Amino acid sequence: MPIFARYFIMLKKILFITIICTTGTTNGQINEVGISMGGSNYIGDIGRENYIYPNNYAIGVICKYNLNPRIALRGTYTYSKISNDDADSKNVARQIRDLHFTNTINELALGIEFNYFEYNLSARDKTHSPYILIEIAAYNFSVVKSEISPGQFEYESKTSYSLPFGLGYKTKIFGKIAGAFEIGVRYTMDDELDYNNHDIQGLNFGNPNNNDWYVFTGINLVYTFGRPSCYTNPL
Repeated sequence: MPIFARYFIMLKKILFITIICTTGTTNGQINEVGISMGGSNYIGDIGRENYIYPNNYAIGVICKYNLNPRIALRGTYTYSKISNDDADSKNVARQIRDLHFTNTINELALGIEFNYFEYNLSARDKTHSPYILIEIAAYNFSVVKSEISPGQFEYESKTSYSLPFGLGYKTKIFGKIAGAFEIGVRYTMDDELDYNNHDIQGLNFGNPNNNDWYVFTGINLVYTFGRPSCYTNPL
């Protein structure tokens, strides 16, 4: 199946989950909607080589459908800036090279949360749990299309996909409001987040066999609606 066809199918699934999460609560369907906010960082051929070092902002929206107290489906949209500068690296070779970049990411993701403990806001002893997250995501960013003149480039938009996975800890704040701290790492199928282009001499740098990564670190605040909180009706 062509890559773009797979993207289209995946995006349709994300929209379907979003619609479920934002419509009524008939049949006792349990939903969570909210916002995410925090920082982002890139891991690649330019700048620092830290795995988790938020140096830009990331904001988004999130919705979930709780299948049971241990498993939740979720869809997210995240907007983020990423950037890095060789001047901030501890690698002397990178400091001498002195490259830097800034890019923007728009990401749609669909995934599953697995709670380590049973999570149910209606039960006093089940209002918090660590969890793991597995997703598949489509994201849009800018790449260099061509070099118009020495040092002057033409850019275009590109859509690709990544495989996010992460860890988090969720807890009840008050009433039907819950919060979570989460770290999500994205392994991409591209080496162009930093405008690397192996067809342009001035942009042919780094290891062509290593794809770029990006990381979101932050908090989620969600409102739970349905009856009872975070628990679907028995089949």
